[in-house]
Amino acid sequence: MAEQDQSRVKEINISQEMQSSFMDYAMSVIVSRALPDVRDGLKPVHRRILYAMNELGMTPDKAYKKSARIVGEVIGKYHPHGDSAVYETMVRMAQDFSFRYMLIDGHGNFGSVDGDAAAAMRYTEAKMSKISMELVRDINKDTIDYQDNYDGSESEPIVLPARFPNLLVNGASGIAVGMATNIPPHQLGEIIDGVLALSQNPEISIPELMEYIPGPDFPTGAEILGRSGIRKAYQTGRGSITLRAKTTIEEHNGKTRILVNELPYQVNKARLIEKIAELVRDKKIDGITDLRDESDRTGMRIVIELRRDANANVLLNNLYKQTALQSSFGINLLALVGGQPKVLTLKECLEHYLDHQVEVIRRRTAFELRKAEARAHILEGLRIALDHLDEVISLIRASQTTEIARNGLMERFELSYEQAQAILDMRLQRLTGLERDKIENEYNELMARIAELKAILADGEKVLEIIREELTEIKAKFNDQRRTEISMSEEHLEDEDLIPRQNIAITITHHGYIKRLPISTYRNQKRGGKGIQGMGTNDNDFVQHLFTTNSHHTILFFTNKGKVYRLKGYEIPDLGRTAKGIPIINLLQIEPGEYISTVIPIEEFRDDAYLFFLTKYGVAKRTELSSFANIRRGGLFAITLRDEDELHGVRLTDGNQELIIGTKQGMSIRFHENDVRLMGRTAAGVKGISLSEDDCVVGMDMIVEGQDVLIVTEKGYGKRTPIEEYRIQNRGGKGIKTCNITEKNGPLVSLKVVSAEHDIMIITASGVIIRTQVEGISTTGRNTQGVTLIRVNEGEEVATVARVDIEDEEDVDGEHEEVDDVNENETADQEPELDPEEEEQEE
Repeated sequence: MAEQDQSRVKEINISQEMQSSFMDYAMSVIVSRALPDVRDGLKPVHRRILYAMNELGMTPDKAYKKSARIVGEVIGKYHPHGDSAVYETMVRMAQDFSFRYMLIDGHGNFGSVDGDAAAAMRYTEAKMSKISMELVRDINKDTIDYQDNYDGSESEPIVLPARFPNLLVNGASGIAVGMATNIPPHQLGEIIDGVLALSQNPEISIPELMEYIPGPDFPTGAEILGRSGIRKAYQTGRGSITLRAKTTIEEHNGKTRILVNELPYQVNKARLIEKIAELVRDKKIDGITDLRDESDRTGMRIVIELRRDANANVLLNNLYKQTALQSSFGINLLALVGGQPKVLTLKECLEHYLDHQVEVIRRRTAFELRKAEARAHILEGLRIALDHLDEVISLIRASQTTEIARNGLMERFELSYEQAQAILDMRLQRLTGLERDKIENEYNELMARIAELKAILADGEKVLEIIREELTEIKAKFNDQRRTEISMSEEHLEDEDLIPRQNIAITITHHGYIKRLPISTYRNQKRGGKGIQGMGTNDNDFVQHLFTTNSHHTILFFTNKGKVYRLKGYEIPDLGRTAKGIPIINLLQIEPGEYISTVIPIEEFRDDAYLFFLTKYGVAKRTELSSFANIRRGGLFAITLRDEDELHGVRLTDGNQELIIGTKQGMSIRFHENDVRLMGRTAAGVKGISLSEDDCVVGMDMIVEGQDVLIVTEKGYGKRTPIEEYRIQNRGGKGIKTCNITEKNGPLVSLKVVSAEHDIMIITASGVIIRTQVEGISTTGRNTQGVTLIRVNEGEEVATVARVDIEDEEDVDGEHEEVDDVNENETADQEPELDPEEEEQEE
């Protein structure tokens, strides 16, 4: 007995057994569970549900049936897995937020976008939807192959006829072993148009196909930012797109609120609202006073109430960054082709579908041809019988049995078994004249139909024409409007018409806080005044940039590391005069150690405009402005920096300007911009000015004939010098002296070209701003040290200077009277006393 048992034991290498078993398991998961077939876009469980329902007669024109009955039929005959897996799949097929075109018509609670589960299958009912009937259409006309079910007792289809491209229309997602698929849904009419275009031109390119199929179309709508991710996915089979919720900003009862009407695909609304509430509670997002879900059966509506001083655009950007209001969708066009997983391009998906339809139409045509020929064969027998009616009747009456009669007819008239049997089965009413005409007409129609079917099978173009006609019919019947918008660029497009145009002043601190204010906030004061508090700052922080622009202009932010970012003026929060602003990292994706070095407002990206770059150590570069028209959210490199150099400043030119550069030690150089040749966006540049040791660039501006060069020093001194005193030189030289630097006035902090019609804003490191007219500043020679423009306290220094173009502004003195009363340290319109030395310098 022991010897017999021992003989049944086989020694197997465990490594080989594990490899073989795991491969069998992996292929089973890949082929039989997780991946869709490229032809019908269905996984086995989806296909089995639809086939079972069709076999049970649960068509759209019938009554709903219990879901439990459907699930029982599927697992009993075709799907040897758990009932919950089948029911959950069926539920998704009935959810309008999961499937772009629902394949199941559900009745009852089938879940919600909040993540609520469907009711138990004993409570819900379902039947096939109208469009799902197109997937099983002609299934009984030998259009597809069948296979045995799991126990061999039933047969099931290997693939459905799928009279529309379901793989792309409804998409698919699944995780197999070592691979995964994630195919987004699309708009039915667009996909059909793509198939029609491919059938007309097999050599069509993917960019040409994208004219018909611009991108995915999700059931929940929302917005796709940019087309680059779509293009990559369609061309390679893999890509990533960014989805953003559709929102509107509106005024309500004197407050601003954000309305969310559509969410990115597969985002749970309830969890999203919880996340926003959590961010508000943890003070990671500031400015939200109320959060409500007002969604109902008419549509989605999330209301976010804002504080009066909150900037809606900025807060919305923060929500996009920190919540699922903006999310990514990774596209992976992986499907089964001939039973093997394959990553497909858009064109390959359509080609495989079109090949499948050609086979379906050919098999259907062959089936109909066989059926027509069989019927014609019978009719030929009936015609013979009617032509020899008396003889046929006599033969039948003389026969003892049906078999003798049948054999007699076959021998006498050379009929087949089927024809003879049809004659015996013929009713007496068919012998009337009218019935005889019907037989003759039917026969003639059948012969014409047979000729037509044979012509179809002999001509591939006719097969394609039938496919086109039937796809066009489906499009006319089920097509609807696109739900997901696709923006032209990666950046979100705002409705600028809803935002008022106004001139604004923007300040940025050394620690990266930014804000905007109307330009009229700062009223004129005489030179030497104390100024008004223009910005509150934290300890050890000071205002580094101050510039003026329009709320609708594009603002280019250039950083010390040579990168450039962009924002619209209105996207910067409008805060109070003494507010410190918000961190600029909430608006721009600035990296650690990177800070804004210069900012340029752009009204239009013209082809005849240029940007002139200058680094801290005197390297210059000139590049076309159009090179910066499309800047990604993460920024672009604008210049390649050498060693420890940093980008100091950038100027917008027309290609025919002269520029002047000022240095910390009081040197300057004037040269024509054409001395610096045009270079590419990432070029390093050439020498603009030669610097002595411990010197660096502090200012750069464009020359305007008849204007003056204004310099401001660290300790608040400044002067105007006629532009004629600066002769034109070649770039790269050391230049000439522009200011007599002493211990009293300190090093240069700014050099600008101004006219008497300009105002200037001077801002100190502590945030005190003075706005004064250039006309009130004395004009002196290059070698003088200047006069006091702003009094600075001991240990304080001027941080930056901005030139302001004077425009007609409303009289706002009344506004600032109240402000001046509140701030005890401010003195308005006050002329300071000068010491004798200052008076002499001024004279």
